[in-house]
Amino acid sequence: MVSLTITSYLAVQGVSPLIWGSISDALGRRPIYIASFAVYIVANIGLSFSPNFAVLLIFRGLQAAGSASTVSIGNGVIQDISPPAERGKFISFYQAIRNFSIAVGPVLGGVLANFLGFRSIFVFLLALSSAVTLVIVFFLPETMRAIAGNGSLRLRGVYKPLIRYLRKEPDYMEDPEGPVRRKEVTPMTFVEPLRLLAQKDILVNLVFGGVVYTVWSMVTSSTTDLFKMTFHLSELQIGLAFLPNGFGTIIGSAIAGKLMTRDYLSVEETYKASHGSDATERFTGGNLPADFPIERARLKRLPWIVLIFVVTTAAYGMSLNFASLTSRRGWIAVPLVLQFFVAATSNAVFSLNQTLITDLCPGKGASATAVNNLVRCGMGAVGVALAEMFIHSTGPGATFLGLALATVAVGPLAVVHWYWGQSWRASRMEAAERARTEKALGS
Repeated sequence: MVSLTITSYLAVQGVSPLIWGSISDALGRRPIYIASFAVYIVANIGLSFSPNFAVLLIFRGLQAAGSASTVSIGNGVIQDISPPAERGKFISFYQAIRNFSIAVGPVLGGVLANFLGFRSIFVFLLALSSAVTLVIVFFLPETMRAIAGNGSLRLRGVYKPLIRYLRKEPDYMEDPEGPVRRKEVTPMTFVEPLRLLAQKDILVNLVFGGVVYTVWSMVTSSTTDLFKMTFHLSELQIGLAFLPNGFGTIIGSAIAGKLMTRDYLSVEETYKASHGSDATERFTGGNLPADFPIERARLKRLPWIVLIFVVTTAAYGMSLNFASLTSRRGWIAVPLVLQFFVAATSNAVFSLNQTLITDLCPGKGASATAVNNLVRCGMGAVGVALAEMFIHSTGPGATFLGLALATVAVGPLAVVHWYWGQSWRASRMEAAERARTEKALGS
């Protein structure tokens, strides 16, 4: 039952960002945030009163659809407000908070279910999501540059947070030169993000990141059954067993963010020196030169991070495989420490992966994240559905050793991106420029 609910949740969460992300890239971030949180609130009301498992499963899908907006639109907002030099730390922090909640949610859920029953979890989420929605309505302005510019354009209607109606706007705010021109939402709006999968550099990055995400999801989702069966833990103790995973997500993402900022500035300095560029000029997502080696800036630390991930994933499985070891007093600390390293390194990979995807798709931050999420959650849903079967048939040792070897098998994709990604990106940018020129001449 647990794996079924997780699988269905991941499946819906993988697809729905294509809808939210596509609409937000056309109509703006703020109204879609509000709409998606309204869906999430309705889902939590339904879950609080669900009479049977079938109804609960339906509302869990609706809950996933509502919450999925935070995945794509959040990264869209980050792309709106941050240049490449600062984007890594923004995305890493954002991802750390999001994945920390995924890993640590079972801790709070275990406490609530243990003392108040499982429905109290959804009542808590209802209260929390309602509070967040109020914060968005009152304080979050529109950030999409086609509507808000660089933040100095005066906002109107749904794009304007309520707090700005209650106080005087800053003097630097100005009216837009003309009416806001929003993209028309058509059926092709939702297909457009899928076209990113046809780009070789984007595809290899997505597949590699998807495999790592699948392994981490299988480690996380199997924790409940594995630790209950191996160490005979209570519901509350199982919830606490997720803490190392949660702290790993925070620390891994934070370290990745700092490393990406340092590596980007180093690559940017070298590039400017070799091209005689102004050292004070800062590149934005829209003016990043075709020959700028952004791939080298983002992937420089990947080899040693993946090496630690592979070794600790294999060791984690082995630490749970032998009864002669797991029966020892205090042995539970070994798989928990290894799970911390699995979470830290996998989330470092996610940060590198997501930041590079965002760099490769200027102006399409939400759509790029939606496609990334589709690949991750699609692969993750399959992995979670199969995890229990693999563990019961071959044991945790063989299962996680196999997952570690699967990560090694897709490692060449990262190598290919390192050596040929820049040339693929340059070709895509040149083709896009030719298309714009031909369109301008035709008009």
